[in-house]
Amino acid sequence: MYFLLITCCFSFLIFHKSLLPFKFKPLWFWREICCLSITRSLFRSSSFIFDPCSSNKKKSNINSSSSKAESDIRSREMSFLDLPDLVLECILEKLPPEGLYKMSNVCSTLRERCVSDHLWARHLNSKWGRIVGPAAAYKQWQLHVASKKVLFDQQCNPNGLIGYLLTTLFFPLTSNSNSNSNSTSMDSSIMYCYFALQSGKLWFPAQVYNRENGHVGFMLSCYDAELSYDPKTDTFQARYPPHGRRPFAVETGITWDRVRAPPVQTSPHQLHPSDCLTALRPGDHVEIQWRRNKEFPYGWWYGVVGHLETCDGNATYCRCQDSDTLVLEFNHYARGSRWRRTIVSRRDHREEGNAAEGFYGGVRKLASTQEISMWRKFWPSQILE
Repeated sequence: MYFLLITCCFSFLIFHKSLLPFKFKPLWFWREICCLSITRSLFRSSSFIFDPCSSNKKKSNINSSSSKAESDIRSREMSFLDLPDLVLECILEKLPPEGLYKMSNVCSTLRERCVSDHLWARHLNSKWGRIVGPAAAYKQWQLHVASKKVLFDQQCNPNGLIGYLLTTLFFPLTSNSNSNSNSTSMDSSIMYCYFALQSGKLWFPAQVYNRENGHVGFMLSCYDAELSYDPKTDTFQARYPPHGRRPFAVETGITWDRVRAPPVQTSPHQLHPSDCLTALRPGDHVEIQWRRNKEFPYGWWYGVVGHLETCDGNATYCRCQDSDTLVLEFNHYARGSRWRRTIVSRRDHREEGNAAEGFYGGVRKLASTQEISMWRKFWPSQILE
């Protein structure tokens, strides 16, 4: 504004003297002269605005910026999802569980891929397969979900505040998911089963070696229990079935090496059907059910097949395998101890024992060297009386 005002004044002073002799000139003539003067001044002071070279440079810069922007747009159009399916699948298989779960929250397309059961079955089996069978864990998870759904439907409105709180407590991993999406539901997703185990919210069936922190009365035994994982200490908490009228026995701080998956599906309150008795011979490693009385659940106890008293142990002349009587020895007890040996029938096998020495149940042969080495790992430091 000031620039135009100064320019006008300056032009007026230049042509002031010439105004008198040319009074007869038409008014439009002086208007044209003033306009011409102003225009020339503007050209001199602001030539860079109208400079064709400057304009071309600016256009060139604009064109280069536009090309770069288009290139950036084209580069941004190539995404992780544009990779071939095989490559994408290989990348997802390499991700750890936490990374795979985070990837599932990126978008709906990745969610459908990242919650696939075949990806999570590998993680489930890798971490939990030794102590809980993947099929058993998944079945337990389905029962857990079903029970929580019944409680959820009966006690609250899912759209209310209480429903939100119960959803957060029982199914915390679903709080970030869209309820209207077509994502895999909890009761059909192994991913949620994995994190339920990892968080300790899911109790699962397993067996514990040397229960009650290695109490002398449970040396070289393995008992059924319900376990829950503690991610803070990387240990387990166990709830043992009640003994008679006693409540659940609870043990904490159980390490991974003391836990195994149940090798058979027999309930701890039922006699295991022994299908190996006729093939057993001296030196074979076995597990046998034993319980204090008939109100107690069975535990599995480690032993070996021994020789009959009439046999000198010479392998050349030994005929113990042909006898209907089977001798089982528990060599971690001292000789002469009432717990050192027991005798069972090969043909007419059933629970045998009495109230003083307990009751012996089914027999299971250990064919795996890994199972045998696990038992030998818990061998007591001194012979028990």
